[in-house]
Amino acid sequence: MRPGAFQSAGLIQPGNKPNKREGLVAVNKSPLWPKHNLTQYPSVRNECFLQVFKFLARLLLLPFFRLEASGMQNLPRDSAFILLVKHQRWEDIPLLGLATPRPLYYIAKYELFQNALSNWFCSALGGIPLNRHRPLASRHFLQTAIAILKAGEGIVIFPEGTYYRDKMGPGQIGMVKFVLSRLELPFIPVGINYSASGRRTRVRVSFGKAYPAGPALTADTLVNRMMTEIAELSGLTIN
Repeated sequence: MRPGAFQSAGLIQPGNKPNKREGLVAVNKSPLWPKHNLTQYPSVRNECFLQVFKFLARLLLLPFFRLEASGMQNLPRDSAFILLVKHQRWEDIPLLGLATPRPLYYIAKYELFQNALSNWFCSALGGIPLNRHRPLASRHFLQTAIAILKAGEGIVIFPEGTYYRDKMGPGQIGMVKFVLSRLELPFIPVGINYSASGRRTRVRVSFGKAYPAGPALTADTLVNRMMTEIAELSGLTIN
């Protein structure tokens, strides 16, 4: 990557916006339907709490991590998108939130939502529970995810499904396949790389180019392509 490619802040420029095609709903800046009132859905972000959490994350994490971000111009300014993100460690989520100019929602394993306190905490930060082993049990939350995308928001999916530190795990297609069957919108690969750098760990968050996914593209093809790009952006290799 060229020198100076990483920066701590920058303007977001609109990404590629797919058109509406038969059988799919194209999510773009000027949708053809009224925007959803998300207050009727579970797992709606608490914006006030999110700002407090970001303040605390900066206070507690940035003394130990030197955060750098590149490719933020690839993020759509005000339309829906999916981030497919490398999952190295638990700090990925708060650091990604600090690196991304737009607030995000996150697909997360349902075990994190199984008691009242963690359910409130994860939901307030934009967490959407998914039971990967019993997807039908998560159908209401899957409907929530589609409504959130139709409202022009961004959602994070960790395609590996769990942590794979300093290596690439297999990509899971389930959630990607679900979204592709209902919406047409850009998918953006995101690499995360941790490296020792003096007293603070250097964290590089790299946003790849937006890839508009259409009806001709299968979930397998998309995930395989995204995993290759995620690996490259993270400085890793596919096993």
